[in-house]
Amino acid sequence: MKLQGKTILLTGGTDGIGLRLARQLREKGAMLIVTGRNPERITAAEAEGFEVIPADLAGPDGIAAVIAGLGGRAIDILINNAGMGADHDFRVAPPVPEDDERTLWLNLHAPIRLIAALMPVLRARPEAMIVNVTSGLAIAPSAGAPLYCATKAALRSYTQGLRAQLKGTGILVLEALPPVVDTAMTAGRGNKKLSPEECARQIIAAMETGKDEANVGMVKVLRAVYSLSPALARSIMLRF
Repeated sequence: MKLQGKTILLTGGTDGIGLRLARQLREKGAMLIVTGRNPERITAAEAEGFEVIPADLAGPDGIAAVIAGLGGRAIDILINNAGMGADHDFRVAPPVPEDDERTLWLNLHAPIRLIAALMPVLRARPEAMIVNVTSGLAIAPSAGAPLYCATKAALRSYTQGLRAQLKGTGILVLEALPPVVDTAMTAGRGNKKLSPEECARQIIAAMETGKDEANVGMVKVLRAVYSLSPALARSIMLRF
């Protein structure tokens, strides 16, 4: 898909992978509308010239805020990028129910709700695209983050089913599967992390070529191992 001139709604676009996506997509000539919830990051993104819709997508009010902020405008591409992880490791401490609920909402419910709300808008465009950012952990989970893995695996399944539904329409459906990326969410989690700039570059390349999946960085290796032996891939990842 040619990105120049496309209007893109990008969730979680004021930090991390999302901010790098926004910057690189703008360089391609796209028009960006991003969402964010941190006031300081919103101000910084606005200072860069981005339109920001303030919205906390970890609950139903955030969906309403995004739809209201769009004001009925047409969009060509929806990128569901916003996400979070909750500590959910019984070996360390009991999980916090409120954190679990926010993770479920932000990682799974919000993308599904936004897709449903914006489907008529996307169907009306000559060509359109939905990009769901999941994770390499959607392929094989880690023991340390079962709730996060579950939300990403569920979104992966939803994305695959949605792609089949929309086959033959003008709406492409891309799943982006990043590895561990050097963002605030992964602070203190190992040293071998992909830069958010490179992660964004690979996702955008997949958008431009119309791929179904963007296996980013080391996820390509995980995907290859899984294709040979799902059990081996799971056993490797469950060590983490």
